[in-house]
Amino acid sequence: MKIKDTTGLNLYLVLAYRLLILLLLYTLCRIGFYLFNQDLFQNITFPKYLYILWGGLKFDVSALIYINSIYILAHVIPFPFRYNEGYQRFFKWWFIISNSLGIVANLIDFVYYKFTLKRTTATVFSQFSNEQNKLKLFGDFLKDYWYLLVLLAVFIWLFIKLYQLIQVKKTVRFTWPIYLLHTVLMLVIALMCITGVRGGWGFGTRPITLSNAGEFVDTPDQMSLVLNTPFAIIRTLKASKLKPLNYYDEQTLNSIYNPIHLPKDTGKFNKLNVMVIIVESLGKEHIGSLNKDLDGGKYKGYTPFLDSLVGESYTFKRSFANGRKSIDALPSVITGIPSINEPFVLSIYSSNKTTSIAKILGDEGYETAFFHGAPNGSMGFSSYTNLAGVKKYFGQNEYQKTGDSDGTWGIWDDPFLQYTAQTINTLKQPFFASVFTLSSHHPFRIPEEYVGKFPKGPLPVQEPLGYTDMALRNFFKTASSMPWFKNTLFVLCADHATVSYHPEYQNTPGYFSIPIIFYRPDGSLKGLSDKLVQQMDIMPTVLNYLHYDKPYFSMGFDAFDEKTDNFVVNNNDGSFNFYMGDYYLVNDGKDNLALYNLKKDRLTQHNILAEEPEVAAAMEKKLKAFRQQYNNRMIANQLTYKK
Repeated sequence: MKIKDTTGLNLYLVLAYRLLILLLLYTLCRIGFYLFNQDLFQNITFPKYLYILWGGLKFDVSALIYINSIYILAHVIPFPFRYNEGYQRFFKWWFIISNSLGIVANLIDFVYYKFTLKRTTATVFSQFSNEQNKLKLFGDFLKDYWYLLVLLAVFIWLFIKLYQLIQVKKTVRFTWPIYLLHTVLMLVIALMCITGVRGGWGFGTRPITLSNAGEFVDTPDQMSLVLNTPFAIIRTLKASKLKPLNYYDEQTLNSIYNPIHLPKDTGKFNKLNVMVIIVESLGKEHIGSLNKDLDGGKYKGYTPFLDSLVGESYTFKRSFANGRKSIDALPSVITGIPSINEPFVLSIYSSNKTTSIAKILGDEGYETAFFHGAPNGSMGFSSYTNLAGVKKYFGQNEYQKTGDSDGTWGIWDDPFLQYTAQTINTLKQPFFASVFTLSSHHPFRIPEEYVGKFPKGPLPVQEPLGYTDMALRNFFKTASSMPWFKNTLFVLCADHATVSYHPEYQNTPGYFSIPIIFYRPDGSLKGLSDKLVQQMDIMPTVLNYLHYDKPYFSMGFDAFDEKTDNFVVNNNDGSFNFYMGDYYLVNDGKDNLALYNLKKDRLTQHNILAEEPEVAAAMEKKLKAFRQQYNNRMIANQLTYKK
């Protein structure tokens, strides 16, 4: 299409047209994101979704101005060389390549969102920075989700075709009036760009951030439908700082919630060995013995060994992860500190002085070790455990036998758990040891000799979980012959849950539900409790069970203390999920958004916030106290006990 122009203004029309192309492509990406994850977003009416699409334009405009700032500047500076053919050809490919990366980011979240329940943020670069097999992981991702490549090709083909429909043409000789006109236009466009980045033109308007998506949704989990992934990455590139909170004075605050644990009895410190087993992606949904009501009572699950272990252990029916990523799990389990907004180990507060169950027991003469079959440095685990006071790290580097690697993440669970049992046998008692499995991770493969031996189920993770369950059975069989076995307290939990299948787990409580199991070989710990428990409760539960006799810091509770007025909290995409008694409260950091009675409404379909304001107020009081302790102690570097 040829545009005749005597002022040179067709360049600005072409610029506007090309940015509109991007808004169209981003809207298509937003629709595709919803279609790929529709089962995770319940009860969204068509008018509501149209409103979400409308709200998404604000975030698309902001992201596209960030990405295209150089391209826009190159087209609005008031000089005639902008019309040169070579200049236009260079910036054509600049525009296509830079914006194709934004489209790639959006497409990745079509499938990655199911695992994290949030748009990908800048922490992903730190999260995978230590992986030695990035290309292999990326290759496995493309192999399993090849259709994203097809979609990408379609998007880029459409992008280029639409780009080429209208071209910049110079049909005017530049004179001083034309220079003046183009200078004024440059200033106007600069003002428009500032307005677009800020999300409005009000005097007090700040650049919009992720939380502004809450304006267009009913619940926090819907915010990801409004956002786009490039915006989420760009707005989290700068490390976020917590703000001090002052809901209560110090005395009142500590009376509501205090993370300092004081010895409760005078029993002699019992120096049992402690073994913590963290199983990759083991959502509670996959364990048959913890889901006897599913499928009309016919559900068997995929972990027969763990079913047998539950029968011999003290287990909790309502147990939760504090995060949705592996990197969130270790601080929660070992240090008693959850991740809020972003992974604790990637935050600016990661250098704060902390304590941990490993350091506390190490100071009491325990030998401490951590086992993870991935290449040393993977997920930053070796760095974290070192800071947490773990003295010995056993990873793929220490595993001498060749041929047992899965080719992606590290050593298969069965041989590595056998290695773990044998290596623990060389540790001096008492010891604290922890092992983190890896086979039940994408790309969800198992060793060839076991293919067909475990039920596949409707989810790809379930066959590998069957393999890991077998590996755990073999680990306990080997460990039972070791001299340290009977004198050991075993704790088993998951790092996080994963994609869900049953409707009972396709809601926020279900997305965080994991097993937490305490096992003593002598049979002294048995039972099935209805008490709320979370990962960060493991540290105080173990220490109190051992009758540890010194004060310490942990944000969790003793799960065996029936008198404690405890709660569970997890945070995702900036919103708080708060559980107390039979109730589940959703709070966006400012206001209560929803309240559910999980005993009566497991599917979380009936918001009773208006019906039970007293319950919501009591829960909000606890949540505010937790947030004030968390924020203020993080800022002041007060994550340890001080006399």
